[in-house]
Amino acid sequence: MIHVSAIGADENSSAAYARSKAAGEKLVLAATPGATVFRPSIVFGPNDDFFNRFAALARLAPALPLIGGGHTRFQPVFAGDVAEAVVKAVAGDARPGTIYELGGPDVFTFKELMEFVLATIERRRLLVPLPWGLARLQAAVLGLMPKPLLTPDQVELLRYDNVVSDAAKIEGRTLEGLGIVPHAVASIVPSYLWRFRKAGQFHRPAP
Repeated sequence: MIHVSAIGADENSSAAYARSKAAGEKLVLAATPGATVFRPSIVFGPNDDFFNRFAALARLAPALPLIGGGHTRFQPVFAGDVAEAVVKAVAGDARPGTIYELGGPDVFTFKELMEFVLATIERRRLLVPLPWGLARLQAAVLGLMPKPLLTPDQVELLRYDNVVSDAAKIEGRTLEGLGIVPHAVASIVPSYLWRFRKAGQFHRPAP
């Protein structure tokens, strides 16, 4: 049994998403104690809902919000690396009854990720710090949309870093511990965010 959860899973979290992930892990391990659990950070790839979402927003909006000031840290992980970890677990190369934390080679703040998106799609936008209280109020309104850009629960999740823990690194419960060399954001994301540039894929900025 292989179960894909998420970094931040915590039955005592103030975010429903994190509590639901912890509940899922608990049920899986209770039913199958030898299951392997993978907790990835933000997963990126051609059809991801993170880089694509903010690139699309930047194409239309004059500014991007930095919720809580944009200080929350993330360790984005390539979907292909997560898939490789699953394959290794299927082949018996992962420890049973173990929770792995999967992150890429680099840690970014939310602000740094927004700066990366803007640089990649070659657009200039304001980055506006949004205090937690105002972010929750905005999310409450946006949460009423059929496909909300932001929900109160997402704001709550942004209060906590989403990175691989020191304990997981020490104990080898990581991609590297599985013998996988993770791909960097910069090596993958530009290959699919080009479509958000004004001039398309082959435009090269003047020196």
